[in-house]
Amino acid sequence: MSFPQPFFRWRPHPWHGLEIGPQPPSIVHAYIELTPFDRVKYELDKKTGYLRVDRPNRTSAFAPTLYGFIPKTFCGKRVKALMPEASDGDRDPLDICVISERAITNPETIVNARIVGGLPMLDQGEADDKIIAVLENDQMWSGVNDVSELPKVLVDRLRHYFSVYKALTPDEAGRVKIDAAYGREHAELVVEAAIADYIEEFGE
Repeated sequence: MSFPQPFFRWRPHPWHGLEIGPQPPSIVHAYIELTPFDRVKYELDKKTGYLRVDRPNRTSAFAPTLYGFIPKTFCGKRVKALMPEASDGDRDPLDICVISERAITNPETIVNARIVGGLPMLDQGEADDKIIAVLENDQMWSGVNDVSELPKVLVDRLRHYFSVYKALTPDEAGRVKIDAAYGREHAELVVEAAIADYIEEFGE
């Protein structure tokens, strides 16, 4: 049997088999693991590429936006170098939060995301940046080009969520530090660093 081109006979691995996006580092693909409606924490199974149930949410917090990662990125030494306090990158794909006007309820979705900023998150000493983006071609957010143009309450919700989503006690919350959000230019530097780290770790 012959297959039409292009055709993936086998499902591509979301981290290694999908393209970074149409215009990196400005417009990237985001593979969505969590939606704002999930009470269960899902994570990519790095071996198979399927979503695995990690745990029920430990707290009552919901992710304020779509949440996932940018394919073919890796948080290594270059990402770490952009966060002076970090001892290392977290050695995972680069996380991304995608803002959408309409409810998107399905995980394992690929969206085009336009970068507008990010949160510098230090998790147990490791750089764990959270890139902030808006859904490409979403007319509600089409005029937003930088995180400073987003409603402050939305950025505050993201900071709060990542400060507490693993923690049930004040002691646990102390393992995470999140400084003020940075803008689009620095976020694009983080994306470029994560792309270069991926190439060094896994090859082109």
